[in-house]
Amino acid sequence: MRRWVLPEYIEDILPAQALAVEGLRRRVLDLFRSHGYELVMPPMLEYLESLLTGTGHDLDLRTFKLVDQLSGRLLGLRADITPQVARIDAHLLNREGVTRLCYAGSVAHAQPSGLNRTREPLQIGAEIYGHGGVESDVEIQTLMASALRIAGVRDPYLDLGHVAVFRSLMRRGAIPPELESELFRALQSKDVPALRELVATLDAPMRDALLLLPELYGGAEILREARQRLPDFPEVRRALKDMETIAAQLSRVVPVHCFDLAELRGYHYHSGVVFAAYTKGHPSAIALGGRYDEVGLAFGRARPATGFSLDLRELAALAPPVAAASRILAPHGPEDEPLRRKVDALRSQGEIVIVDLPGHAATRAELGCDRQLVKRGGDWQVETL
Repeated sequence: MRRWVLPEYIEDILPAQALAVEGLRRRVLDLFRSHGYELVMPPMLEYLESLLTGTGHDLDLRTFKLVDQLSGRLLGLRADITPQVARIDAHLLNREGVTRLCYAGSVAHAQPSGLNRTREPLQIGAEIYGHGGVESDVEIQTLMASALRIAGVRDPYLDLGHVAVFRSLMRRGAIPPELESELFRALQSKDVPALRELVATLDAPMRDALLLLPELYGGAEILREARQRLPDFPEVRRALKDMETIAAQLSRVVPVHCFDLAELRGYHYHSGVVFAAYTKGHPSAIALGGRYDEVGLAFGRARPATGFSLDLRELAALAPPVAAASRILAPHGPEDEPLRRKVDALRSQGEIVIVDLPGHAATRAELGCDRQLVKRGGDWQVETL
């Protein structure tokens, strides 16, 4: 057995990619900070019930589990940072007004979320707590678009959904939990034949509404059709109005490509609008988010909340290649005070200066230096190598 082989869907980040990922992380966090988002750093490990609180079984199968040797309780490696940030807002900060928080850190997935996707994403995101209106949804989606622009993503676009439409139908139709779960799976997989079988015994209005949901996918005309053909429930009207308002306010920032009323991603913890960002030439969503007003309820303090997250590793791979930085080779001379001062001055100016350790002249090219420090007339000068 090769001891250096990593598990499937787990990989190292080598220098060039690591430089791109770290540079992007810094730029995005600086963007968040400029908008008033405060950085938090939750732990990688928590008690399992805390990590899964408010999310139902959405994260259960994706969470690595282990036993705490100190307490004997079950621990989990976080598969998503959002529930942790909701816990921080609910119990540690305990503020009454609007709170803006951001984060960046690794998460671990027991199963990959998609083809060729890593099981160790580097998740970065932002959340707004304490505001329940579409204004905060627009702010968070605008911030997400700005982060994508910083990463060099050209022409991103959004897909919008709203889980309140399906929830309203389930509640108004008094659908039992078992059937609701089966309907959810059929809609999420767009399995229309299975959906027809499941709704066969329901009343005609509810049956027609559920069969209509997979068809409600497309441009602004979908919202008009939904108003005409879906039951006239207040929750449905409000959801459609919210989607229309968000799309209109985002039109100058990032276009809404389509509306999808059968999109139920994160159904067990999202409570309102859900969105995904895409770009041409990339089949999967590059950022995901939505409103989740009910997550904090399990922590004893439900607060309106909306946010988004993305994988820095994936996003950095989409960005234009980073040009190799120029480097200066300095001779080894610990006793040469003028040389030491020159090296310190160059580094303080942002230059990369590498000291040429003795005995490695044959491999000097591996250092990637294009300039060198040379002593001329008693002064150390930078010259082309």
